[in-house]
Amino acid sequence: MKFSETKISGVFEISFEPIHDDRGFFARSWCQDEFASHGLNSHLVQCDISGSRRKGTLRGLHYQLEPFAESKLIRCTRGSIYDVALDLRTSSPTYKSWTSLILSAANHLMLYVPEGCAHGFLTLEDGCEVFYQMSQFYHPEVARGVRWNDPAFGIDWPGKVEVISARDASYPDFVRNNEAL
Repeated sequence: MKFSETKISGVFEISFEPIHDDRGFFARSWCQDEFASHGLNSHLVQCDISGSRRKGTLRGLHYQLEPFAESKLIRCTRGSIYDVALDLRTSSPTYKSWTSLILSAANHLMLYVPEGCAHGFLTLEDGCEVFYQMSQFYHPEVARGVRWNDPAFGIDWPGKVEVISARDASYPDFVRNNEAL
């Protein structure tokens, strides 16, 4: 695997190093030792899959508060998505900055999002499926989010949002509160 840190500290683009033969290819997509050697949280406890029927479906931007802050490893296994990581760590020099990456079934890229960053994506085509690996179990009592179009962040989405949950659409304008990230 190849690890390339983005402009946000701790957020990594990860690519496979496939071995090709007549059958196709073989590649490693997870190795606890390799993740740990790059200083990434290599403790995974839960895997989830989301399926989105329509292009323009937006999910996010989600995160969990301490003591259940989570890191995520995201891969698009069908279709393509515009994946976003947003830095909400007040001690970070890139606080309130975001980075994005197109993840697709064809390019096999993954995005690692550390604790203290929110995550969300917009589907770029119909019939997308996204696979997540997380370092924490889901705890609804500390689950939080920020609005996808909040002017505090200025995220540049590549298309129109056609489908979004009521919860994701209704987050208030971002104001730093006393909830530690």
